Amino acid sequence: MERARRVTLSAAVFVLVCFFLPWVQVSCGGFKDSESGLDLARGGDRALWLVPLLMLVVILLGLMRAWQQRASTFALVSLVSGLVSAYLIERERVDADQAAGLIRAHVTGWYWLGLVASLVVAAAALISYLKRSRSP
Repeated sequence: MERARRVTLSAAVFVLVCFFLPWVQVSCGGFKDSESGLDLARGGDRALWLVPLLMLVVILLGLMRAWQQRASTFALVSLVSGLVSAYLIERERVDADQAAGLIRAHVTGWYWLGLVASLVVAAAALISYLKRSRSP
């Protein structure tokens, strides 16, 4: 149980860090620019603010001693947070692909690492919840 909680917390911290790193790189002719998750959230997609907020909730709940006794609740909150974050991050890739036309936009490695880390948060939480529900 402790290992799953550590993996969940580590992945949540990684998602939080990746949110502030470049996700989308835009190029047109010789001009290149990049935008982080923070820039994209400020630029119009207000739902993206849920990514850092949900990861902060997971981190805070995981570090609180009182919640360690409620491991199944922590696992469910982490599972939902990881899935919602992964959905919102993936939606940005789809939006970047649809916006591509004259201007070339592609996602960076930090985007993919943030997406994978969100899925790791959800997977570790699911494993923790399933192990917890099977034990007497």
